Amino acid sequence: MALGFRLSSELVAGVLGGAALGWGFDRLLSTSPWGLIVFSLLGFTAGVINVMRAAGVMAKQSERL
Repeated sequence: MALGFRLSSELVAGVLGGAALGWGFDRLLSTSPWGLIVFSLLGFTAGVINVMRAAGVMAKQSERL
């Protein structure tokens, strides 16, 4: 159960972090909604990569060599 909470929080944190950065980018440069969209997608991608790494699906770079 603890692993499930960790994996879900990693995914949610990635999306929320990306959305917050995108929102701030839009507020500073008046590029609404493009910053929010782009950074939300980047945050989702980073969250999925973190979840895969934490679940052991992806090997770390040092383990590949």
